[in-house]
Amino acid sequence: MSPESVLRALLDQQLLPPEQAALIRTDEAQRPFSLHHELRLLLYVGIVLLSGGLGVLIYQHLDDIGHGVVVAAIALLMLLSLGYAARHRQPFSWGEAAKAGFLPDYALLLGCLLFVTLETYLQVQYGLFGTRYGLATLLPALVFLPLAYRFDHRGVLAMGITALAAWVGVTIQPLSAFTTNDFWHSRLSTAAMLLGLGLMLAGLLSERYGRKAHFAFTYISLGSNLLLIAATVTLLDFTPGYGSFPPVLLVPLILLVCAALVWYARRTHSYLLLLMGVGYAYMAVTYTLVRFIAATDSGEAGFTLLLLYVPLSAAGVVWLFLNIKKILRLR
Repeated sequence: MSPESVLRALLDQQLLPPEQAALIRTDEAQRPFSLHHELRLLLYVGIVLLSGGLGVLIYQHLDDIGHGVVVAAIALLMLLSLGYAARHRQPFSWGEAAKAGFLPDYALLLGCLLFVTLETYLQVQYGLFGTRYGLATLLPALVFLPLAYRFDHRGVLAMGITALAAWVGVTIQPLSAFTTNDFWHSRLSTAAMLLGLGLMLAGLLSERYGRKAHFAFTYISLGSNLLLIAATVTLLDFTPGYGSFPPVLLVPLILLVCAALVWYARRTHSYLLLLMGVGYAYMAVTYTLVRFIAATDSGEAGFTLLLLYVPLSAAGVVWLFLNIKKILRLR
């Protein structure tokens, strides 16, 4: 309901004096519009564009600049960014720390992006890590995760979790994504699901014991997405003989995690987690129905069932969006 309709309803029921309603209308009409989130988004996009633009500029003039100058410039800019963030850091707290301003946050983010850029440049140009790709992916995780806790930065935490997932993938099955078509099969799919489960558990424990409880959403959203992607891809690409999980185990696992996401989404009023839980559950149910029809060779009856399932599921999606606030217990 719009503010005006609420005011009219309150006036009609004589629950609000006309003078108070007039003051509320004036406040709504003259209240300044906050650009806080828009400016932060523009600053974030600007940092990403700056990093990419500098990379293109350096690549185009690399012969004139020289590798040593490039490495020194990236390292200097990284140290300046991290130093600025460290200078304005707040005292450490297991709760959500007070912000000194948005510039230190973005300086820390820029410093971390430059760290990855510097590491990649040294690896490509000088072979810093040789063939030890696991070390190259583990190092950012070892740097970003402590920084995220010390500076209370969820963006850096997400970068650290991403680096950790990359390290697990490279360690379990090096170069499998480039040399074979078995990227999600066998040990790698298992490792991805276990890591996702571990991240979800870390989020719940951080909330339970009050250790950076506001990090819980990042852990749970990234961990559940990793787990569900690995399980769903393995489910849809199931081929006997590769050692993958059978559908009889994967479907209940997906549905169980989706139910947990819906429960947590209602508890935290999160649209994202609710849509993730419903979306992955829908894919698992649809897969189960199609496999059941194919296995039973039901012919026309199975085709009719699918014809009914498609519009009914579409109606269910419409109902979800119409009632999403009630599901999330929003007023």
